[in-house]
Amino acid sequence: MKIREAELPAHALLTRYQGDQAEMPGYTDCFVTTVPGQHRLEHLIEAFYTGRIFKLERWIIAVLARRPSTDQQAHELATGQRNDFSAWTVEAREDHQILLCPFDKNTRSWLMVEPMPNSNETRLYFGSAVVGKADSSGKTESPWWMRPLLGFHKLYSKVLLDAARKGLS
Repeated sequence: MKIREAELPAHALLTRYQGDQAEMPGYTDCFVTTVPGQHRLEHLIEAFYTGRIFKLERWIIAVLARRPSTDQQAHELATGQRNDFSAWTVEAREDHQILLCPFDKNTRSWLMVEPMPNSNETRLYFGSAVVGKADSSGKTESPWWMRPLLGFHKLYSKVLLDAARKGLS
């Protein structure tokens, strides 16, 4: 795979959940790849949420959470015509990035595009946050399920970004 784990860019919307100084600290990650061509955020959103692999996740969400979604709704999210999609609502959006919050508010999903200067390539980013909860002493802890699922989560994140990359290539 041509996907690698990376530091969150300083201007990433997801940084609000990163580190102890964050308003709602928790686990964050960032995966990055590069594709040929100049792509806008809407291209990445649509490729990400309409890819075959993510369609399986959409189907599971539709069945278990009763939140069905369509490719047309993914297109409308991509083009800014809607602020909700399947289990997610837009928390923040800028020209090159979007931050989504699911209905349970325990995680976040983030996508960003970055045109590469002096080349005909675009860097694609995908990241997640698991929002920590404060215990009785005020210390923030990740949910109990995070540690055993972390390896799967990272692999799945790479697979999803790779599928979007292939959808754009």
